[in-house]
Amino acid sequence: MSSDDASGPTWSIGDVAREAGLSVKVVRHWSDVGVVTPVGRSAGGYRRYDAAGLARLRLARTLRDLGMGLGEIRDALDREDGLTEVAAAHVEALETQIRRLRAHQAVLRTVTRRTTHEGLALMTRTAHMYPDERRRLVHDFLTGTLGDLDVPHFREGLLAAGACLPDDPTDEQVEAWLELGELVAGGELGPAMRRLAEYAARQGKGVRDAAVAEEMRALTDTWTARVREAVRTGTAADSPAADQVVADVIAAWLPSRANSAPGVSTDDAEARALLREQLTAAAEPAVERFWHLLCVLGGRPAPAGIAEEGRWLVTALRTNPAPGARDAQLEALYADGTDPWPGGVLDAFTRVQDRVAELVRATTPGQFGLPTPCSAWTVRDLLDHLVWENIIWGGLAQGSAPDGGPDEDHLGDDHIAAFETAAAEARAAFLQPGLLDRSFGPAPGRRLVEQLLIELLVHAWDLATALGHDPGLEPKIAHAALPVVHDIYGPLPRTPGGSLAPPRPAPAHAPALDQVAAFLGRRVGGGERVGGPHTVRARMGPVHAGFEGAGPIRRQAEGPPRSRPNPWAT
Repeated sequence: MSSDDASGPTWSIGDVAREAGLSVKVVRHWSDVGVVTPVGRSAGGYRRYDAAGLARLRLARTLRDLGMGLGEIRDALDREDGLTEVAAAHVEALETQIRRLRAHQAVLRTVTRRTTHEGLALMTRTAHMYPDERRRLVHDFLTGTLGDLDVPHFREGLLAAGACLPDDPTDEQVEAWLELGELVAGGELGPAMRRLAEYAARQGKGVRDAAVAEEMRALTDTWTARVREAVRTGTAADSPAADQVVADVIAAWLPSRANSAPGVSTDDAEARALLREQLTAAAEPAVERFWHLLCVLGGRPAPAGIAEEGRWLVTALRTNPAPGARDAQLEALYADGTDPWPGGVLDAFTRVQDRVAELVRATTPGQFGLPTPCSAWTVRDLLDHLVWENIIWGGLAQGSAPDGGPDEDHLGDDHIAAFETAAAEARAAFLQPGLLDRSFGPAPGRRLVEQLLIELLVHAWDLATALGHDPGLEPKIAHAALPVVHDIYGPLPRTPGGSLAPPRPAPAHAPALDQVAAFLGRRVGGGERVGGPHTVRARMGPVHAGFEGAGPIRRQAEGPPRSRPNPWAT
């Protein structure tokens, strides 16, 4: 720095660059393009800068760091009001850039969770649509889907809901828009929306009536609350116990205006078929998700979904298409006194239980985290379930509910000891004199033994498969099990609300136990795990739905399990 009394201090280009936090090359370039002007030159011809020049350089550096170009920086520095105007324009440009970056972020965040190469391209296009393009996308989808159906209020409600991102969307709204674009472009939403609209057109529900709407909301609250209570208390949708839940829902539905058949006034097969039709028409998860996303985009609270409750009730209606239907099936089954098991059911049970014990002893804690053919369970979960099955069925045979429930840890620190203790107690209970002929509700005691036998046999296949052992256990017993599991579970609906996944194909000439596993929803022959959340009902195992002879004893023993469009207001 040098000083001149007339002009004040000045700096060389090197000094001013250090003071401003810039390189000499940048200061020289900015001097050449007019961002800053030297006040003179030294005797040797080098540029000199005063305090005002240094201040301009510091401000120019700040504006550059904010992303402004040199032209914008000059405008901001050269005019008295330039800084305010340029800053305002830059704020607007930055906001646009931030919105685009947030859209990019949402796309990439979604990619980390799901999507394909094609899905990535679709989401990228969707993220960068202009507002009128977004409106047109949803409008064209809805008008093309509904076509000429006479459902004016259904159509108007959907179109009025809109699907625009607000000017300053939240991350949740950006992701909702991306998912909406995927949903509209996919092949599931259109047919589902069309089915729901066609049902509304057939029912002639085209007139808005506040009183009717309120009645339908109250009816929906009634049946969903009843279903949630059933789920909370551990009632399987595909069990005879669900029949009472269906009867309660029918009793509320019959006198309501949701009952569109005036001649239907009692709980019978016709009433249940009509209710099932209504629920099936409304139980469209893609449509429910569409409505949820529209609520998120509009900043409105999304109503609680009822798809899960709807699936449960539809499954219960399919299991019990008429009052007492599943009970009648099981009573006929229980009346058959033949014993199909080699050596008798007790001998077959003992042999299978011994084979399971061998697998349990062969399992090490280091294998606890391995996946199993039961999609939600690790090896440790499966071992815990095997212990619980011996506890629960042994307890039922003793006529008492065991302590605890299925959600507790039954293994402790020694999984082998836990299994052997529970297995010994179950075996002792089954060996009681006269147990096989004792009545447990409508079922004889031999059915209790048979149920634990099937449970252990199937889960032995699961455990052997998970550990890489030969799953072909006890082929003669497995062969005898095939017709038994078909008799018990064949009539059950394999629906999302039920206990069992749909049957899987088994390879030609597959061992008998592979065929049993495939019939109960396992994928065999390919080493792949079964997908889907309802492959095995959480903590209920694959075979409990068919056996309700123990009735309240079993349900009390197990306790609670682990773990909206209005169907009548279309």
